[in-house]
Amino acid sequence: MNGTIRVGNLFGIPFYIHPSWFLVLGLVTWSYSSGLAAQFPQLSAGLALLLGLMSALMLFASVVAHELGHSFVAIRQGIDVKSITLFIFGGLASLEKESKTPGEAFWVAIAGPIVSLLLCGIVTAIGFTTAASSPLTAILGVLASVNLALALFNLIPGLPLDGGNILKALVWKITGNPYKGVTFASRVGQIFGWVAVLSGILPLLLFGSFGNFWNLLVGFFLLQNAGNAAQFARVQEKLTGLTAEDAVTHDSPIVSANLTLREFADERVVSGQNWRRFLVTDREGQLVGEIAVDNLRTIPTALWSETQIKDVMRSITEFTTIQSDQPLLEVMQLLEQQKLSVLAVIRDNGVLVGI
Repeated sequence: MNGTIRVGNLFGIPFYIHPSWFLVLGLVTWSYSSGLAAQFPQLSAGLALLLGLMSALMLFASVVAHELGHSFVAIRQGIDVKSITLFIFGGLASLEKESKTPGEAFWVAIAGPIVSLLLCGIVTAIGFTTAASSPLTAILGVLASVNLALALFNLIPGLPLDGGNILKALVWKITGNPYKGVTFASRVGQIFGWVAVLSGILPLLLFGSFGNFWNLLVGFFLLQNAGNAAQFARVQEKLTGLTAEDAVTHDSPIVSANLTLREFADERVVSGQNWRRFLVTDREGQLVGEIAVDNLRTIPTALWSETQIKDVMRSITEFTTIQSDQPLLEVMQLLEQQKLSVLAVIRDNGVLVGI
């Protein structure tokens, strides 16, 4: 998520906060401090504000615990958790990859709501042991209610919510196709998104008063993310069964190490090709280095006809190589994770296929 601020690690997981979180923190603090001040007039304004801030931080700690529930189950399945981020709509655990089976996907999805329900039960039990009508009792009551709401809201069966991931796992189990699960759960998520949007707009259209603004925000959040999930699932399904070799660029920038610089300039540079860097292969077609067009400037033109590419080429530094039979979906993940734009594709015998 762009613009996030890293604030440390949680059990080895990078922890980030989006700037929008601070706005919500301020609003929640003000709302709860005002409620406590009204419920307990004996509280000073400063103490009420402090208790409101503590309540807000405990609520967000509950959100973090919810995301840690997902994360710990994913880690037990061998899935790396790239980060946990707090933002305006709560929290997000970013996983390296999907679970391998629908059963494993189900447990990753359900873990967060289970943690929230457990917290609700624990806080409720603690509340019964405290003095009646005290600020602490009120705070615990809010904390229990929010954890219950967090669990129930996330169990709505539509992506990107946990309930959507549970639904995805169930459809995956029934159909045997994970992408059908994503598509179906995304459609359900979009339905709930439209319901939320309409609940925020209809009061304005029917009664002239603006509806629930939060419903409107949540609705647009569901619509956007559910739509993105469905689109990505369609792309993944189309790429299933394809390999890196299937995606090699036609006429990739490859030159022989035995070419002279004059031949290289005439055949590759002057011919109008737009490539600025070329991969260099030996007589067997194996990758041995790279050469950039700018490298020609380091050699006097009078020497181009007697200087071969292998005399001026550089070792491979920026190109990452992948096997030609590697699944294209894995290649996409590699490009995204390492923020690469080009990969060199080679066969088992080291022969370069292209980029």
